[in-house]
Amino acid sequence: MHWRAIIRLFGILLMLYSLSFLPSFVVALIYQDGEWLVFGVSLVFTAGIGAFLWLPNIHEQTELSVRDGFLIVTLFWALLGLVGALPFILGLHLSVTDAIFESISGFTTTGATVIEGLDRLPPSVLYHRQQIHWLGGMGIIVLAVAILPLLGVGGMQLYRAETSGVAKYEKPTPRIAETARVLWTIYFTLTAACAIAFRLAGMNTFDAIGHAFATVSTGGFSTHDASLGYFDSPLIEAIAIFFMLAGGVNFTIHFIAWRKRKFNDYFKDPEVRAFGLIFLAGSLFVAVSLYLTKTYDGAWSCWRYASFQVASILTSTGFGTATYAFWPLHIPLVLVILSFTGGCGGSTAGGIKVLRVMLLVKLGFRQLFQIAHPQALVVLKVGNRTMSEDILLSVWGFYVLYVVTCLLLTVAMMAAGLDLESAFGATVATVNLLGPGLGEVATSFATVDPIVKWLGVFGMLAGRLEIFTLFILFLPDYWRN
Repeated sequence: MHWRAIIRLFGILLMLYSLSFLPSFVVALIYQDGEWLVFGVSLVFTAGIGAFLWLPNIHEQTELSVRDGFLIVTLFWALLGLVGALPFILGLHLSVTDAIFESISGFTTTGATVIEGLDRLPPSVLYHRQQIHWLGGMGIIVLAVAILPLLGVGGMQLYRAETSGVAKYEKPTPRIAETARVLWTIYFTLTAACAIAFRLAGMNTFDAIGHAFATVSTGGFSTHDASLGYFDSPLIEAIAIFFMLAGGVNFTIHFIAWRKRKFNDYFKDPEVRAFGLIFLAGSLFVAVSLYLTKTYDGAWSCWRYASFQVASILTSTGFGTATYAFWPLHIPLVLVILSFTGGCGGSTAGGIKVLRVMLLVKLGFRQLFQIAHPQALVVLKVGNRTMSEDILLSVWGFYVLYVVTCLLLTVAMMAAGLDLESAFGATVATVNLLGPGLGEVATSFATVDPIVKWLGVFGMLAGRLEIFTLFILFLPDYWRN
């Protein structure tokens, strides 16, 4: 491990991140909510820690290895949770556990919360809460990678660790810094378009920006306790559905479609097609179920609530216009299954990802075919792309680790005092980056034991870093030279 280079990089990243407190500082001054000092102190403290780490190692120029990249990404996400918690501790006087849970939930775009009474919070704290969502959506590491080459820090190792997955080596441009800038340009454009659409649909400017941050990042934090249900507007919900689904699409596909000005490229991609079909089929199934159980009056109301909740759950956003955990019969379980599916690879959404699910299904059918035809040699393809056995093995390994993680977390949360429904709901809410769960955590984690919250923090980090990036640090071989 190149420890001095790693410490130097942490210092640079913390100094860069300290600048993110400036918008909240300005909001505090505009709204005169008395929290300007909180964000001033947070900025100075974070920048000071960064300088303390950076200055003694200022001349350390060692090139980082891939092993270093995994460690940096994991530790920096944890470190972000700590410094992002400062305004919650200083401004809202939350306990350290609650503040770190809220901060990690924001950066990992989970949307699970321990805060109640959002409508009464200072606007600057609300803005900070929404902004950490937005920064976490594409990944603060990728943002830094776009800038760090200018400072003499190699970025490819960080990018590979941050974007782990089936398509992690696919880049829209040859240079990593340019790739990161392209991704963030698309991300910023989608966010601006979403904010404008929300504003035109009737939100005030503050709510429009805050909800745009949470929608495109598929995070789900809201500035109101009732989430988007506060506005009770079909138009706002339709806008949110569009941009949640956009956030759930692979950003490389966004880049290709926008660069060529050929939006039919979205329909050519097999994963995006499958993602769209899952959304439509899930929405129709839930709408019919709501209609048959007479949960709402009329087919239109059933479709309205079903399509919004399916989009929110499938993309792991977690916005709500209704508490789905209280819907009848099988519907909550169907939505939980959709949350495990998640969005496309290379998107801001959580879950296993559609591409992996597609490959798992194809693997299952291939196995059945080979049982019937033992001598057959079957090659798996997604679209025109042949999947190598290395990729298929990686998908199987990811799936096994994902399921085992969920099972062990459920058992641990039950041991910490939750009933089965609540423990499973808390696991789904954190590992899938979903936000709302089932049972006691259907709306918030405010009442659960601190141990459950720390388990939830682990689950959120595992889900956001897609299992491998976090778990590789637990291998003894990783630490051997």
